Amino acid sequence: MTRPSHDINTLVERSHWLRKEVFELLATAKKGHVPSSYSCAEIVTALYYGGFVKYDAKNPRWNERDRVLISKGHAGMVLYPILADLGFFEKSELPKFTKASGILRLYADPSIPGVESTTGSLGHALGIACGYALSAKHAKQTYNSFVVLGDGECYEGSIWEAAMFASHHGLDNIVTFVDRNQLCIIEETEKCLRLGSIEEKFRAFGWNACTVDGHSYSALVPAINKAVSQKNGKPTAIIANTIKGKGISFMEGDARWHNKIPTDDQILRAREELRTNCISN
Repeated sequence: MTRPSHDINTLVERSHWLRKEVFELLATAKKGHVPSSYSCAEIVTALYYGGFVKYDAKNPRWNERDRVLISKGHAGMVLYPILADLGFFEKSELPKFTKASGILRLYADPSIPGVESTTGSLGHALGIACGYALSAKHAKQTYNSFVVLGDGECYEGSIWEAAMFASHHGLDNIVTFVDRNQLCIIEETEKCLRLGSIEEKFRAFGWNACTVDGHSYSALVPAINKAVSQKNGKPTAIIANTIKGKGISFMEGDARWHNKIPTDDQILRAREELRTNCISN
């Protein structure tokens, strides 16, 4: 089951809604990683509300479902409002985020309906996706695996081991997004350890690869559509240029906000910005 819509205005509205919902998780629990969630908000919105992900909310382990893995596990909360909206669990769980009485953890895990794997430790989800994808090939199943990587996560050697594996086995049922917000937890990525052109790196590993504006549906949707439709024996990497914290001005592009909790005054300011600003296109 999907709710397909390639209408950009609809997708813009959904990501605007998603940012507000994710912020309320943080504001209520005083926990969470909003900037990392915001940089990939358009990516996950396009996947679920653009009709690219096959799912059955009433049967989350449906064998033919597409697999979505948020490898940058600190941003796992970006999926919670979407999964509740689509009926994977009750919306009443959202205010209980990180509370013992609820099911929604700070870092997502498979006990939560709609979550495929635990990804709090970076560098693992692409390898997990390779397992799903190879299994699908052997079983002649048609589901895809979608992975959202952080760019700082690409420091992990396991990412490139999995990239070699996917290319070697012709896993063209994997679509990987690199959330290229140029920041890791402490600093700009190019100052910590230069990554250079991630697109060129994936191409060198035998992947299809392209670079797009990760906050623009007019760029994201065609790139995803091409990735899922072309079956040329190569996995696809979509390098999405993004801004960490996109949507709240005082968080944008500032590594200090990686896991910082805003003050009460900052919460009010952020809510006002999120009420009035619509940033996608």
